[in-house]
Amino acid sequence: MADGQDWWRGSVTYQIYPRSFMDADGDGIGDIKGIIDRLDHVASLGVDAIWLSPVFPSPMADMGYDVSEYCDIDPTFGSLAEFDAMVEKAHDLGLKVIIDQVLSHASDQHALFEKSRQSRDNPHADWFVWANPRPDGTPPNNWLSIFGGPAWTWDARRRQYYMHNFLKEQPDWNFHNPDVQTYLLDCVRFWLDRGVDGFRLDTVNFYVHDHLLRDNAANPSDWAQDAVRPFEMQYTLFSKNRPENIAFLEKLRALLDEYDNRTMVGEVGDSHHSIEIMGEYTSGQRLHMAYSFEMLGPDFSPKHFRERIEAFFRDAPAGWPCWAFSNHDVPRHVGRWLEHGADQDALAKQAAAMLLAFEGSVCLYQGEELGQVDTELRFDELTDPEGINFWPEKKGRDGCRTPMVWEAGSANGGFSKANRTWLPVKAPQQARAVSEQGDNSVLAFYREMLALRRGSDALRRGKTEFLDLPEPVLGFTRGDNMMCIYNLSPNPVAVDLPGMVTPALSQAADMNGGRVTLGGSGFLIGQLA
Repeated sequence: MADGQDWWRGSVTYQIYPRSFMDADGDGIGDIKGIIDRLDHVASLGVDAIWLSPVFPSPMADMGYDVSEYCDIDPTFGSLAEFDAMVEKAHDLGLKVIIDQVLSHASDQHALFEKSRQSRDNPHADWFVWANPRPDGTPPNNWLSIFGGPAWTWDARRRQYYMHNFLKEQPDWNFHNPDVQTYLLDCVRFWLDRGVDGFRLDTVNFYVHDHLLRDNAANPSDWAQDAVRPFEMQYTLFSKNRPENIAFLEKLRALLDEYDNRTMVGEVGDSHHSIEIMGEYTSGQRLHMAYSFEMLGPDFSPKHFRERIEAFFRDAPAGWPCWAFSNHDVPRHVGRWLEHGADQDALAKQAAAMLLAFEGSVCLYQGEELGQVDTELRFDELTDPEGINFWPEKKGRDGCRTPMVWEAGSANGGFSKANRTWLPVKAPQQARAVSEQGDNSVLAFYREMLALRRGSDALRRGKTEFLDLPEPVLGFTRGDNMMCIYNLSPNPVAVDLPGMVTPALSQAADMNGGRVTLGGSGFLIGQLA
């Protein structure tokens, strides 16, 4: 286990989506006891930490990202005692524990929102964002919800609108009220006192809204008018990314600094200038790391990866990024990029070799160590409001959230003994179960690559210098002597090496003196003489 105050710098975290990891009680939904039962698998990979998506009490309108109680566990997942047992076992296995904190919004069934909506003059009246209608009865401004429609819902009792950047069941907290900030900090302290090692902060740049409720402008980007979601057609200058956010992040950091060896990574989702925000939020006494969306899209080119990494360290030399290729909100990367690879396994291994060699910290999403792609689902199998609202142009997030597969040939891939699971387990995913991953498998390669990173100061902490190589080849050095070269195409390419190389890990790489030929999805990682 990485230790010390800066254990997070260069760390690798494994994201667990609890509903889909392992079902121990047979109800078709994953749970904390199931996580405990399968933690040995995670530890065997050689990662430093686990990150749990929300397990708090919730009506599950957005699968737990609508929190109705911040200081408890939803009975669907288990109990506080089981949570404590999970933390203890993780620590025994050398794993840190990071949990989601959804602070920008709550559930409309949260007790404080139910109090807030009773009247305009009760003690919690301004704990959420309320606004009067325009004279014609329409919402107070043009802000839009990510899930479609206005970011405002009418409440007949108060005769006002309340704000929600996401579903109408997810009202936004009013961070301009200092009592709200104190309440949320106390909720964070509750979990610190239970021994968690850090937090993944959901939608960290959404906390504070413009107090004047000014309209957003149109998004000037060329692609905006072709967006499936109207939200992306706006330049969200006033509904998020407010400068007042910084002061709250500094309060959060001060709280974590009261405890030893704790960390927080903030999810920065923005279509306009996320690299700049990542840098701003990780400079000084704010976030330790910013989780980036920059590599969660369709772009798969040396130019893209080089520009994103160079831009961060150029614009935020005192900050620290956390890179990922997949998570519970986007299509799995192997499926996104398969057209660029020689085959599914080769691409999955190359992606691991690339991500785990990038400067910064890294998040892996459950199932990517098996080379999984999204599950093809019918409309009647969906649970995700995004997919239901925007089908078929945008199929939502359920395809990447289907259950983890442990044992091929077993009911539901060994995930659950239930007759029906919350999302189905289908044959293409079953074929990549953990039980089917042999010596030359994607899983075996993840373990090998993680061991290489863990044992190399250059790969964990070394600075990056990019090599000027022609498309489709990405190349860079880390630290004093680690070289990494990747062929991001299905066709062979040959390139000159920058010096004599002692290979450490490779795929489809044929060295001949100072030159290497890389096959489709080929790569070479080694030490320069």
